[in-house]
Amino acid sequence: MLVSAGAQPPSTLDDLVPPELRDRLDRLDVLSRRMLAGKLPGERRSKRRGQSVEFDDYRPYIPGDDLRHVDWNVYARFDRFVLKLFREEEDLAVDLLVDASGSMMTGESGAAPSKLVFAHRLAMSLAYLGLVARNRVRVSVFGARQEGRAGTLATLAAVRGRVGVRRVAEFLLGSLARPIESREGVSGSLSDAMRTLALTRASRGVMIVLSDFLVPGGVARGLNYLAGGGGAGSSAGRYDTHCIQVLSPEEMDPSLAAGAGLVGDLRLMDVETGRWLEVTLTRPALTGYQRRLRAYLEQLEKDCLARSMTYLRVSSTDDVAGLILGPLRRRGIVG
Repeated sequence: MLVSAGAQPPSTLDDLVPPELRDRLDRLDVLSRRMLAGKLPGERRSKRRGQSVEFDDYRPYIPGDDLRHVDWNVYARFDRFVLKLFREEEDLAVDLLVDASGSMMTGESGAAPSKLVFAHRLAMSLAYLGLVARNRVRVSVFGARQEGRAGTLATLAAVRGRVGVRRVAEFLLGSLARPIESREGVSGSLSDAMRTLALTRASRGVMIVLSDFLVPGGVARGLNYLAGGGGAGSSAGRYDTHCIQVLSPEEMDPSLAAGAGLVGDLRLMDVETGRWLEVTLTRPALTGYQRRLRAYLEQLEKDCLARSMTYLRVSSTDDVAGLILGPLRRRGIVG
């Protein structure tokens, strides 16, 4: 697809997540389908029993237990010593991986943002959800440029609470501020980035990957690491993973880009590798492209489902608020 560098990228937190959307997000949280132990007090029901206001169960009194936790009403009625147990609340570790490689620069059309801008806005919204719920949020950008040279992965150390919102926004805005040229020559692959995150994660939690997943050979190897199948030192059982694939309308239907000259004899450059290719685009060629794309997307969905991961395909023209309050909520990613 054609890369456009026309529109100004977001430059403030309000550009990423408008105040009216933040007000609506205050009532939501990132969800996990599993009971995952956290590290600090938060707003999430834990599988551990401890001290909180939410009653969970009783257990018999054992000599040495704190008498303050005895239920004296039960003792008065049944002449039995029992202790009240409460459900401890913990924070959740939320990891966000944003693909900022060259192919994510496509999709910009009129008022519609590029896939890159859309993914950053969605990532900021999801990070906001996690932070206001007092969860630990770590954000990583693949395809980042650090200290004047191309790199594979830039990561913002985990932050927690509303005070972390500005730090996440500055990190993501810094990623968007880089020109297109700085995204060329990136080493490694998206699967390598997934492997790095899986092997450096110290605790369990939710992983949300935002990418177009348009990678030669697919990303099954990277998904294996997130699923815990990466071999020695892998993160087995640590992640409840959600893969959100961001595609532009022109990628799904190339005929929409015909007005930009995507017909006839063309010399195209692969924005990921920098390689040039001379092609003749005809109707049969575009039909073949769509057939191969559908097969690739079906395989990606199967790869995710086979690893018990959520797979959701979205368009870069979608409204972020509608996406979060609609499909993401119905799929159990937020709630």
